[in-house]
Amino acid sequence: MTELTSRTPLAPEIKSAAADVGRQTEERPLRVLQVYRTYFPDPQGGLQEAIRQGCLATRPLGIQHRIFTLSPTATPQIIRRPERSVDRAHQHLEINSSGFSLSAVAPFRALVAWADVVHYHFPWPFADLLDLLAQVRKPKVVTYHSDIVRQRGLLQLYRPLMQRFLGSADRIIATSPAYADSSKILEGYRGKLEIIPLALDERADPEPTAALTESISTRFGQDYFLFIGVLRYYKGLDTLLQAVKGAALKVVIAGDGPEGSRLQQWARQRSLSNVHFAGIVSDAEKVALIRNCRAIVFPSNARSEAFGITLLEGAMLGRPLICTELGTGTTYINQHDQTGLVIRPNEPSALRDAMLQLSADPEYANHLGQAGRQRFQRLFSSQVLGTRLAGLYRQLARKAPQA
Repeated sequence: MTELTSRTPLAPEIKSAAADVGRQTEERPLRVLQVYRTYFPDPQGGLQEAIRQGCLATRPLGIQHRIFTLSPTATPQIIRRPERSVDRAHQHLEINSSGFSLSAVAPFRALVAWADVVHYHFPWPFADLLDLLAQVRKPKVVTYHSDIVRQRGLLQLYRPLMQRFLGSADRIIATSPAYADSSKILEGYRGKLEIIPLALDERADPEPTAALTESISTRFGQDYFLFIGVLRYYKGLDTLLQAVKGAALKVVIAGDGPEGSRLQQWARQRSLSNVHFAGIVSDAEKVALIRNCRAIVFPSNARSEAFGITLLEGAMLGRPLICTELGTGTTYINQHDQTGLVIRPNEPSALRDAMLQLSADPEYANHLGQAGRQRFQRLFSSQVLGTRLAGLYRQLARKAPQA
């Protein structure tokens, strides 16, 4: 697998567009509408954070964003945030984690009229329908975050709409070479495919106070293995709980989600006193938790885990990583025996052995963490993301027919 490269003949044009971003920021800000099914302040997840980071990374380069989403409680309709405004329509229905709205078309159409470029985040089938109903003619970018993995029956019904939607995109972004190479869906769109990994701005996270750091240390101690994320079916947390049963290993699980109650009940029934459920944590608490941990553990077991923002957060703060091989972006971030350890999914014994190895050898764990930090700075910084996204937006906007 090669390092980050562009995968299409249009790469020189994108490089050129990125090179003169500084000159172009003196013009009217280029307007980009981000479109995804949910966004802050509703329940948090890695994809929402990825959108936020993209907005923040491109803002200094003359890109102005608005974010269109649905919310079960869409009051107020518009929320002002540092990365720009979030425009929300009321979610009337949810089917297999996909929200639908009966009142979204009109506000969406108005936002499309405002935008120079529309940036969709896939999968969200309702966005495909919105694009069709609103007859979007603006330049379109689709970040392809994940295949549809679990709902195979519904996928057959949805496939014609999906193919029409992806076929109408001017450019499709995959977030890692591994996902671009392994996705059967993306095979049909090689000519419009770009690889732009997700990224983080290390200046964005708040510095924990001394009191907060002490509180985290008092509650959880040091050298625990840390999971952070939404507690979903594909996160592999059953494997994690089985791995530490009866082992001299401490685990902290931060976050909440559909699997939360079941996992806590499973741990209680087996008296897993070495597992601590921290619930939803603030950004400052997250930083303190990562700094105190021995390693980030990320035992996901399905391709729904397309990237792994938590792995990036751990690498950014110099912590070693443990993840599974899924043929996705997890092992683009975490290189086996270089930045952490990579194991097969759904194997508690393999996960236990990896954790014991890092627990027994702090020097090796620190070496992996420092190498991960260097890889983060080279490939996943917000400056890299901002330049590439801004260049792509401007290239597409220049090619768009003038109104």
